[in-house]
Amino acid sequence: MDLSGVLFFPVTPFDAGGALAGDVLAEHLRRGLEHRPGGVFVACGTGEFSALSEAEHAQAVRVATETVGGRVPVLAGAGGPIGAALAQAHAARDAGADGLLLMPPYLASGPREGYAAYVAAVAGVLPTIVYQRGPVVLDPEQAVELARLPGVVGIKDGLGDIDRMQRTVLAVREERPDFLFFNGLPTAELTVPAYRGIGVELYSSAVFCFAPEIATAYLNGDERLIKEFYAPLVRLRGKVPGYAVSLVKAGVRHRGLDVGGVRPPLVEPSAEHLDELVRLIKSGLALVGAQ
Repeated sequence: MDLSGVLFFPVTPFDAGGALAGDVLAEHLRRGLEHRPGGVFVACGTGEFSALSEAEHAQAVRVATETVGGRVPVLAGAGGPIGAALAQAHAARDAGADGLLLMPPYLASGPREGYAAYVAAVAGVLPTIVYQRGPVVLDPEQAVELARLPGVVGIKDGLGDIDRMQRTVLAVREERPDFLFFNGLPTAELTVPAYRGIGVELYSSAVFCFAPEIATAYLNGDERLIKEFYAPLVRLRGKVPGYAVSLVKAGVRHRGLDVGGVRPPLVEPSAEHLDELVRLIKSGLALVGAQ
């Protein structure tokens, strides 16, 4: 799977009545595509995957594939209970998606062979990237076992254990030089230098949703943004659980696209925090010479 550059994780817009707004999602995608992302990951973490019904998930993926029109790969979130994960995977395949980002199982734990069976079932439908976060903590040997499964093409790391990831990358690429690894931490740009040091170049960019000019400038080497934009953004994000999504959605609204609010249990940013976000966006755009 050819993924490069900034990876776009769009938000999922809701209308005034709380329903998924497919037309707004299409516009959100069109605006992002103007800045040439390397791939689109729809109905994933930033897209409030856990808050979507199966019908809404299928609608979001269908809108994404139709809007993108094959210009870049489209991957869809899948996960939770095995039945739901398989339904999402089949819906994504039917909509023309190129692959899946597999979230952890829901409130279920078992031995490593059980998780391998879970991954294998979903990867049998579409090429799958395993998301390491929450209860899914892979040691290098388990990562190698998963990389051997047909259909498993990558691992996205949401833990941030660089030592573990270095050993995992070395072990997996001994057998699979083409295997994909992603930095999947919230506001991943802040840790891009550390991940690049262990051979992980790909990363998810939530900032691309609301300030693609900033995300693209950083990808192209504007290191000023780390200290003056990303570090303050991470401090703001850490003030309230769930801000990794609700701040992003607020940022999209601030840039002129009404994508609605977030669904519970997420909450909207306070007025004070929203003002801080707006100031950060303004200063970041000024740094890169954008409006």
